[in-house]
Amino acid sequence: MIRWLAGAVLALGGCSAPAPTPGPANSDRSSIVSLNPCADAILAEVAAPGQLLAISHYSKDPRASSMEADDARRYRATGGTVEEVLALDPDVVVASSFIGPATRAALTDLGIRVETVGSVASVEDSMAQVRQLAALTGNADAGEALVSRIAKSAAPSKAAPVDTVLWQSGGIVPGETTLITDLMARAGLSNGARTRGLAQADFLPLENVLADPPQLLLVAGSERSQHHPALAALSQTRVARLDPNLVYCGGPTIPRAMARLRALRRSAAS
Repeated sequence: MIRWLAGAVLALGGCSAPAPTPGPANSDRSSIVSLNPCADAILAEVAAPGQLLAISHYSKDPRASSMEADDARRYRATGGTVEEVLALDPDVVVASSFIGPATRAALTDLGIRVETVGSVASVEDSMAQVRQLAALTGNADAGEALVSRIAKSAAPSKAAPVDTVLWQSGGIVPGETTLITDLMARAGLSNGARTRGLAQADFLPLENVLADPPQLLLVAGSERSQHHPALAALSQTRVARLDPNLVYCGGPTIPRAMARLRALRRSAAS
């Protein structure tokens, strides 16, 4: 009743929102709206048809999405406002652990459960997150199938590590306790930022790259320095593009990221 009255108030106030998507065929399963771009991709794999009512608007942007474009097009998206969520009338909202207190309180007051997920720092963290979200959907088997794919793809390489620097958006490098660093290590790529005295989110100037070039330089940003002509002069360095969409999220992103990282290692070592 609270949700119905609130929806009526919104309608009278002229707030527009998309019509609700039909709920899941299995009424025992909670309907879900995701506001977290990393959770979007996981939920799209483990939820039953019709159970995931909407994803975050980030997943509709190819520059920010961890989902394949075709998968993202299957879902409507929200900007994360209470009004948009309320119009969809979900049982559960999955949000970042940084969700605003006012938004969380408003959703809770409306009888909508809020489940939060944080960023993951390792493959193990990601598998735990997959299981958390699969349990939320009531589809543990789908979660275990995804976990199995992740574990198989992320089996550690036995090859000698290749000195690698990952140059991210904004010209920064990843730290040791990040998912992408874990994936690099499993693919046989050492984190050259650490051996060069750099930590999480430290800025890497072009001059430093030219003075102490790694064996493999992965460019995952679009800064001017990251595409400077001087990089072509590094004859002993393999410079390669790494899609930024492979850097930040776990779940089904991991098998794609591992395939790319392993291919890059082979090319750098040959």
